[in-house]
Amino acid sequence: MADNTVTVVGNLTRDPELRFTGSGVAQATLGVAVSRRWQNRQTQEWEEATSFFNVVAWREQAENAAESLTKGMRVVVTGRLEQRSWETDNGDKRSVVEISADEIAPSLRWATAQVTRNERSGGGGGGRPQAAAPAPAPNTAPDYGDFSEEPF
Repeated sequence: MADNTVTVVGNLTRDPELRFTGSGVAQATLGVAVSRRWQNRQTQEWEEATSFFNVVAWREQAENAAESLTKGMRVVVTGRLEQRSWETDNGDKRSVVEISADEIAPSLRWATAQVTRNERSGGGGGGRPQAAAPAPAPNTAPDYGDFSEEPF
């Protein structure tokens, strides 16, 4: 089976743009610039090349990206390469290859992040709904309850 997974680490070239489909599904588009730098062995000069990638995120991830990320932030994107083709109003054929995001995260190499977990909405999450846990008593370890779900 062919695997079509790609991971890029780069800087956002613009703020994520959030839109909604006719049926109300959130879609965010963002641009990522990935630079690589190397030393030319013949001239001993440093050279650089930058590649630009369009990224598409859907549903809750799209909304979270639009709320959390801004132009210039360093991000890690994992997803699938997908090609779209269309015809312009003038009859010209166009095609683009994009990254359909499975995961988007801020890079923690040179920055910190504060993570806030969102409440799950609707199906697809598995597990049973959990009641809010009471605050732990002072100087005692918190009770993490059911360990059957991942913490994030």
